Amino acid sequence: MNAVYTLIIGFAAIYLGYSFYAKNIHKNIMKPDDKKATPAKMYMDGVDFSPANRNVLFGYQFKSIAALGPITGPIVAVQWGWLPALIWIIVGTFFIGWVQDYTSIMLGVREEGQSFGALSYRFISPRSRSILLTFIYFYLLLIMAAFGKIVGYDLMTNPAVPLGVLLVISIGLLAGQMTYKWKMDIIMTSIVTVVLAFVGIWLGTLPAVQSLFSSINGAVVSTAADGTKTTTYALVFGSVTRPQFIWSLVTLIICYFGAVLPIWRWAQPINYVAFWIVFLGILAGTIGLLIWHPAFPSDFPAFTNWSGNLCAAADCSGIETKPPALGFLWPILFVTIACGAVSGWHSLVSSSGTARQLEKESDSLYVGGGAMFLEMFLAILSLLTAVVGVGVTKGFAGYVNMIAAGKNAGVFAVGLSEMMAKIGVPTSFGLPYGSVFLTLMGLTIMYLVVRFMRVASAEFLGDKVSLFKNTTFGTLVALLISALLIYTGFWARIWVLFGGANQLMASLALLLATLWLMTNGKKYMWTFIPFIFMFVTTIAALLMTAYNLLKQVLTTPDLPIDKVIGNWLAGFIAIYLVIAAVILAWDAIKALMRLRTQVPVKAN
Repeated sequence: MNAVYTLIIGFAAIYLGYSFYAKNIHKNIMKPDDKKATPAKMYMDGVDFSPANRNVLFGYQFKSIAALGPITGPIVAVQWGWLPALIWIIVGTFFIGWVQDYTSIMLGVREEGQSFGALSYRFISPRSRSILLTFIYFYLLLIMAAFGKIVGYDLMTNPAVPLGVLLVISIGLLAGQMTYKWKMDIIMTSIVTVVLAFVGIWLGTLPAVQSLFSSINGAVVSTAADGTKTTTYALVFGSVTRPQFIWSLVTLIICYFGAVLPIWRWAQPINYVAFWIVFLGILAGTIGLLIWHPAFPSDFPAFTNWSGNLCAAADCSGIETKPPALGFLWPILFVTIACGAVSGWHSLVSSSGTARQLEKESDSLYVGGGAMFLEMFLAILSLLTAVVGVGVTKGFAGYVNMIAAGKNAGVFAVGLSEMMAKIGVPTSFGLPYGSVFLTLMGLTIMYLVVRFMRVASAEFLGDKVSLFKNTTFGTLVALLISALLIYTGFWARIWVLFGGANQLMASLALLLATLWLMTNGKKYMWTFIPFIFMFVTTIAALLMTAYNLLKQVLTTPDLPIDKVIGNWLAGFIAIYLVIAAVILAWDAIKALMRLRTQVPVKAN
């Protein structure tokens, strides 16, 4: 297998999926009407409801949905072999991923920008509103825990990363000012801000800058008798080091501003600039692959084993900490690769964010479906960073060693830099750029997560505790709970749990879309069948994850206290999410039965 053939398969899937399947549904079932006023125009408040140029909105949508999931997920999933991962990325996007994103936008637009909580009250049952809102809140906490650890602990602690990230954020604010206050042309705004952003990333790689951030981190370098240098950091509390504490705190502060400021002032322009950083990286990596056109290494298996056990497929005798077996291919693979195939996070962005910024209904497929197909391509590229980017230079054993060391993000940075090197980008820039790329992927999602958390808490508790209606209070509560989960080392045990909750959210979004389609007498099997598959798969994955987490606590007497706390929290959250989802599904089944007797429904 050659990497170029993989890219061709990806391009073909995008063309067929978007040009035929998606456009047919868009035209013949959803039937967009540009004469109708969208919520962005009806309720324009300059905060959440704000009409946006379709190209700006495409960048916002892609950068808001494409986080660390389409990168980390495929890289981890290669533990079952590259073939199962590749198949799920393509098939999942083709039949489920874009369907959920697009219908979530159209549902939000046609229902005047209402949240999923309000829609569940109308289409499922009164109690479903409260259940869904609490489900969403816990689910979003899992995203903050997963991404917060990667960004605050693993990426921002790299001295070459912080300056570039902070400058990109500042330049994003400039982009918002140029677009909405100075009314400058979008092309000129894009050129100026993107060039400045790349200059900022380059400045972060300079030795003097890295030395400055190393001193902020409190790095202590010691040299052994054999000349080996070791870098250590002071502990702040528990096992949390000084740089981990500092940059996690900075990350949470950034999230605060992203959650409370108007969408046009912070999230939309920063995500737009970050989109170009990410998109140009994807383009550079793709061109590098086409020039390089490497074959898949002969020692890199297409399929390892059903349990995803790397040590059964490679020699782990020299590895101190063995990578654990992930679990049986079904259902765990389908939640390990979340974003990049299908993701519940996308439904929240699409319904509560993008749907409130859409200028015309006809833009919905371009923005929603198009961004999802581009994310699918990013997931394929991420898979190739492991298989050829690392595999060709370090072999399958090199991939195994990096996974065992917990360097999942490092696999992408190394692999992307190898691809970019083929078009003349030096690795001295390529490696830090890959890390900034990853940081932006996570950070630009996190502040949207906090934004949705404070909206969900206000909707659920605002009538009982008026403080939750206060933007600052709701945001600070979300950030404090997120900090607790990040600093307990929670992330190390929740990637599969996060993936399961994420895919379960996707199934619930597809369920709401099905009920809405039935209510309006439209064909619905194209959303109902994906709902069934995702619901059954994710319930199974969450139950397996909860069992393994709680079993570890009960059978390991010397388990460190932070892991005990993390496992109990993760296990109970998983159980709650399953119970909540089953109740919602039960109420939805009753709603479906009522609808079949009340409205004329086209069943195919």
